[in-house]
Formats: sequence, C-alpha cells, structure tokens
Amino acid sequence: MKRKPLNSGGHSVRRFPLILSALALGSLIAGCSTIYRSSSVTAGVSDNGKVRVVPVTPETVLVANRSPYSPKTLPSVFQLSAGSGSSASQRGLGPLPDAPSTQDGSRAGLQLDPPPQVNPGPYTIGIGDVLVLSTPSTQGTAGELSGLLAAQNSRNGYTVQDDGSINIPDVGRVRLVGLTVDEAEALLFQRLVENQIDPTFSLEIAEFNSRRVSVGGAVGQPGVQPITLTQLTLNEALSAAGSVSVSDIDNSSVRIYRDGRMYQIPMEDLYTRTDLQNLNLIADDSVFVDTDYDLDRAERYFAQQIQLRETVLEGRQTALQELSTAVNLRRDDLDERRDNFIQSVELDAVDRDYVYLSGEVRTQGRYALPFGHSATLADALFDTGGGIAKETGDASEVYVLRASQDAREFGAVTAWHLDIRNAAQLTMAAQFELRNNDIIFIAENPVTRWGRTISQITPSLITTPLVAAVD
Repeated sequence: MKRKPLNSGGHSVRRFPLILSALALGSLIAGCSTIYRSSSVTAGVSDNGKVRVVPVTPETVLVANRSPYSPKTLPSVFQLSAGSGSSASQRGLGPLPDAPSTQDGSRAGLQLDPPPQVNPGPYTIGIGDVLVLSTPSTQGTAGELSGLLAAQNSRNGYTVQDDGSINIPDVGRVRLVGLTVDEAEALLFQRLVENQIDPTFSLEIAEFNSRRVSVGGAVGQPGVQPITLTQLTLNEALSAAGSVSVSDIDNSSVRIYRDGRMYQIPMEDLYTRTDLQNLNLIADDSVFVDTDYDLDRAERYFAQQIQLRETVLEGRQTALQELSTAVNLRRDDLDERRDNFIQSVELDAVDRDYVYLSGEVRTQGRYALPFGHSATLADALFDTGGGIAKETGDASEVYVLRASQDAREFGAVTAWHLDIRNAAQLTMAAQFELRNNDIIFIAENPVTRWGRTISQITPSLITTPLVAAVD
C-alpha cells in the first residue's frame, strides 16, 4: 500500500530546499566578514606595533615637514657646461707689446668739466633786435597804417635802440627790452588804442642781434651764432660753424667760456654723450675747439696699431678654432655621461627614493621622489595619474603612513589623516611634504565595501538552493 504525499500539490517537497536556502543565506550573512575584509587604518596598539592617527591641519603639516629628509641630487655632470669663449682672446697668443700712444699723456690732461645745464626760458627782446609790425592790408604794403610805419628803416622794421625802446610815429617811444613777443604785443596794443589807432597788427622779430654766441678754433667757419626763439645747443652751434675740423679726437676738446670761467669737454666725450651735445648755450658764451696733434706721430701710431690689431686678430682666430674643438669634445663627453645616467634611471639601476600608492587609487604603484627638491602629497596624487578613484575611494579617508625612524619605536606608524570631502582641504595636500618610503593609502567608501561583499555572497546564494534541490 502506497503512502500519499502530505499535500496534493507536492509542497512538502519544495519546502525543504527553501529552508536550506534560508539557512545558507543566514550563515553567509553571519559569516560575511570571513568572505571579504577591506583594508582600513585603525589607531591602537597591536603585536605589530603602535598606530597613531593624526589629522592633517596647518599645524600638524608643520610638524610632519620637520621630519629630516635630504632629496637625492643629480650627478654633478648635470651642473657642468661645455665652456665659454671668455679666454679665447688669450689662447694661442704670446706676450704682446704695449699699445703705443699718439700723444704722450695729452689725453690725461683733458678732463671732463662741462658747464651746468641751464634753461634760459622764453626769448626776450634785447637791444639791437629788429622788430616788424604788419597788418592784414589788402594792398600788401606797410604804408597804409596811417603813418604808423612811415619811419621804418630800410629793413622795414624797428630796431631796438640803446635805451631798449622803439620809436613809432603818432605813438612815441615804447620800451620793449626784456619783454617776450607776447608781452610786447600786449603793450603795443594798449599804446595804439590809447592813440586811437587801429590795433590790428602782428609783431615778429626779423633779426636776432641781442643774444649771440661766438664759435672759433678748429671749425669750418668760425663766427657768431645768434640765439633765436629756440634754444641754441652746443651741437647746433658747432654744426652751424661748419662742424669740427680736427684730425685726432683723442687730443681735441671743446672749451666754453662763460661768466669768466672756462669749461672743458673732451671731443671723445662729446661724440658719445647726447646730454653734452644738447647743452644749452646762453648769451655771450664763447665756444672754442682746441686740438694738439702731431701728424708724424699719428702716422707711426696708426701703423703700429694696424700691425698690433692684425696680430691680435690672427691669434684670436686660431684661439677660437682651438676653443671650438675643445668645446665640442667637452659637450659630447657631457652628453654621453648624462645619457648614461638617464638610461640607468630607466633601468632602475639608480638608488631612488619612492612613495607607494595603495588602496582606492586609479593606479597602484610607486612614485619616485624628484631629484633636488621635496615632493608633496598633491604631487604624488595628481602627477602620476594615481589619484583617488572617484567611483570607489572615500575622500574622507586619505592617509599618509609614515614609519617611525626611532629604533626604540620599531614598528610604530603615524597615519596622517586628510579629509578632502571639502575640496579646500586640498591646499593641505599641496603643503604636506613626502618622505622616502611613505605609503599613501585611500580607503574604500561604504557603498564600495558593501557592493564587494554582495558580489562575493551572490554566487553562493545561487548555487546553494540548486545543490539542495538536486540532493
């Protein structure tokens, strides 16, 4: 006699695998810590040593940076140059004769003693100047001024007389000496109005005879140069006198006599300095170009100078060729030694300082500390492409793990903790200096930890009911 199933639908058969699945899920969840364990930094004391977690703040950054460290330096070959041509003029040359002198010590007596720069101001009318009055006459003649210009001289103007005045018919004597052109026009306008004469006129200076400068000596055309409405400079006065006519500027000078004193400007200084060329001359200055020159001595001097120059040039050309060859050999040697060092670095045959990146970084590995200077936490995170993995990393759990160098604290580790959920804290990373064998660790975020746990549990949840059903 056959036994009937407990339920007609066969539910008792399915209940047993479901119970097994529930038991398996409970046991897996209860033991999930044995399935996946993520790395973390925890302060405390263990068999492996003491771990101290220190928040990264401006104050603690100063403490961390006080840790002694001397960066690796590049070989001295990178500080050397192939040489320069500073000594080229002396290479290949024997002792040279002293340069001859064209005039024994004469240049030593030419001391620069220029007169002070002066600004005489606007031109003022002086005795001897010739003034011309003109009106807008339609006939173009000066005779239609109602007798105003009837007494004009042959120059069709008025000469300022010894008392500083000009004599105008129907007006009388008008003193204009010491006045500017504008001031003289204003005074004449007033006198014409007082005498009921049409004051429409213009005033100009036809001849400048009151202020003059004499130019003599070794010039093309010695003479007297007038000072006009524009300032007369030393260079203009010499040019108007036919320029300087000297054979040797080394022994020539320009002497200026002013108010009983003599000033001296060596010609060599005059040609090389624009401020001396633009010196303003004033009335009654005397300019004299002086020279002391021996033609025969000059010929001997230049002949010796030419021979000396040719000798120097030949020796310098030889020296430059020798120096160029030496520099090229030196440069090739330095380049080869530098290339050898670079190849040694690429082959990891050079002792370097490293920092190691671990945890939730885009690329785990090591970062070589630079030569000659310290690197910061920001350099290691962003220069190597090993920054925080934004999908899995926890921005609040960035650590720099640094082992103690004190033998009495062997195994002790200081974990410098940086929370960069606030991006402003990245400035601390740019100031935190790294040391050899530092470890940069970034913890995983809680969602990543849970996801990885589920990814390991999920295959067991699928396979356990299947095994139970088959059994």
